[in-house]
Amino acid sequence: MGRLVIISNRAPVSIHKENGSYHYEESSGGLASGLRAYINGLKSADKNSEIVWIGWPGASVDDEKKVGDEVLKKYKVNCVFLSEEVMERFYEGFCNKTIWPLFHYFPGITEYNPECWEEYIRVNRIFCEAALKIIKPGDTIWIHDYHLMLLPAMIREKQPNATIGFFLHIPFPSFELFRLLPSQWRKEIMQGLYGADLIGFHTYDYCTYFLLSTLHILGVSHHMNDVLYNDRLVKIGTFPMGIDYSKYHRAATSKEISKECLTLKNKFRGVKLILSIDRQDYTKGIVNRLKGYEHFLENNKGWRQKVTMIMVVVPSRIGVESYQNIKNQTDELVGNINGKFGSVDWTPILYQYRSLSFNGLIALYASSDVALVTPLRDGMNLIAKEYIASRTNGMGGLILSEMAGAADELDESAIINPNNTVEISVSILQMLEMSKAEQIRRIKIMQHRVKTYDVFKWADDFLSTLDEIKLRQERLNAKILGGKAKKEIVAHFKRAKSRILFIDYDGTLVSHITDPSKAKPGKEVLDTIKNLTELEDTRVVLISGRDRHTLEKWFGHLPIELAAEHGVILRIKGKRTVPRHWKWSLIKPMHKNWKKRVMPILNGFSEKLPGSFVEEKEYSIAFHYRQADELLASSRIKEMIWYLENFTVNMDISVYEGNKILEVRTAGIDKGVAIMHWLSFFANKPDFILAAGDDQTDEDMFRVLPKGAYSFKVGMQSSYAIYNLKNPSDTITLLKEFTS
Repeated sequence: MGRLVIISNRAPVSIHKENGSYHYEESSGGLASGLRAYINGLKSADKNSEIVWIGWPGASVDDEKKVGDEVLKKYKVNCVFLSEEVMERFYEGFCNKTIWPLFHYFPGITEYNPECWEEYIRVNRIFCEAALKIIKPGDTIWIHDYHLMLLPAMIREKQPNATIGFFLHIPFPSFELFRLLPSQWRKEIMQGLYGADLIGFHTYDYCTYFLLSTLHILGVSHHMNDVLYNDRLVKIGTFPMGIDYSKYHRAATSKEISKECLTLKNKFRGVKLILSIDRQDYTKGIVNRLKGYEHFLENNKGWRQKVTMIMVVVPSRIGVESYQNIKNQTDELVGNINGKFGSVDWTPILYQYRSLSFNGLIALYASSDVALVTPLRDGMNLIAKEYIASRTNGMGGLILSEMAGAADELDESAIINPNNTVEISVSILQMLEMSKAEQIRRIKIMQHRVKTYDVFKWADDFLSTLDEIKLRQERLNAKILGGKAKKEIVAHFKRAKSRILFIDYDGTLVSHITDPSKAKPGKEVLDTIKNLTELEDTRVVLISGRDRHTLEKWFGHLPIELAAEHGVILRIKGKRTVPRHWKWSLIKPMHKNWKKRVMPILNGFSEKLPGSFVEEKEYSIAFHYRQADELLASSRIKEMIWYLENFTVNMDISVYEGNKILEVRTAGIDKGVAIMHWLSFFANKPDFILAAGDDQTDEDMFRVLPKGAYSFKVGMQSSYAIYNLKNPSDTITLLKEFTS
């Protein structure tokens, strides 16, 4: 197994200069702490595991080589050094004034500075250059967070076969917000992310929003979160980040913490403690939280003197106007609440504007009766999980914002809308008055969940999924028709005495387009087919979902055989020499009076799905939705399939899904049945049999082909076909070689 190369904006070590010399210390923060715990656990389990970390150490230095060597030797971290001017435009500029507010749903304070965008590109290139000096074949590269969203594609360009994972630790916004970025910026960000093999998010919602932006910006859809981008399979996944549960739970039972907890309990004897701890940030909902607490005190006079909020605000980005405004509002609100409700012997809010040591943090977690975690928007929020892990007495209450990613996992907490002060107030009362038995029940469930899916499980899941997607890519790449196999197939074709080719049309000979009526074959397609038919003992069968009138119009003049509506009606080579005189016949007797009952249903659904339309054929009906909104279509199609399957349960028809198309047709008829019909004409199996198609309906062909036949799936999806061709151009190229 190769090395694990972690790349993040901030390195897990920080540099400080004091009295002319540099001092190093481990960085704080959820990402650094979580990954550090995972790395330590990995090394303990496997002494031979090698981890490389690349990141910025938090400061510019005079002697980069000397400091870099020292950090590498002591911490195994490769430093990327950036000047203060660069960090101002990159980190404080684009990252914190554009991406951070926009992705956290604060478009009103989002800035769009072209110079900062250019700096963002340059810094991603600097990280790319640093990574390329370190990366070796076989390494697994794991890139983290919004600072480096262009990096995956940059590395991919230089290392096409690299194994790259990317994880976004903040929310990915809805398309309506993401599209506020200038079109070129958002396109380059999406392209940058798709350099990865696996792109991970904390929640299903973020994953869904990303896939929708993929569709709108890159024009690429997904199948079960698999995306085929530039002929490469990319997986989009949900991986809710956990914590080192044992570390927090174990620390809460230590003698040192127990002593601090006892001191706090003695100090606040008879008083319930509500804990609020956050980094100073406008996304954390600190002001709303204070207003909710104020409402609680206003409307629950019996709880005055009996409850105290311990509010810890950790300084962050001092000097930035939007952050300073939060500080000013917090100071003012705390003063007002304490002045309004406080007394000589009771302070409603104990406010601390400082960082806490680990032990100090655990002591507060273990001592507080209620934790108030109400961000206006948060990627995950590990504070909620840390609080749960630290509740060693099995009791406590968690009030959690529905806008935090953690809310998806901690259903037993009081889930609130952080913008609603009344909800916050009501939830505070609910948690304070909750029985011990109910507290224990809820905490036990949440602790089990947090313990089971901890930071180790999170990282293992992500990296094992990355390994799986690489294996799937390898399997697909192994099935791509290569030069050696192609030569053998062409040679077999040329020496064969009898040949038959079954070829799909849309997506196989021509690319899918939004308006199917405009997918008329060009000269290259027609000439290629014509040249094949001029070969002795070679039959070409075009087998399509199209209606017979369209196929007759486009291909009727060619001496090829046709199967319309997926094999329902066939034009088989007759005795007459003029192809247009060849007769059409049904593969079996069938009726079509069912269409009168089904047509109104499909028309009704089409009216509810803009961009869709219904195509009535002779013996089937097609519902096209290629131009419809992906998200709405997903919902409508599921509803329509359910409705149609129930409506047609006693009718001899079935519902079939294709590529952005739904078809209703007679049951028991498919392309596989049509192929078997053709092959039955031969007394002996033809020397050479080929089938090519691109979607689910073509799998019926591949399944029934006799041994020795060649089958080709056009596109990079899994298939019963033996080989994959990347696109319709590859199909034409192969067919041309048969006649060269």
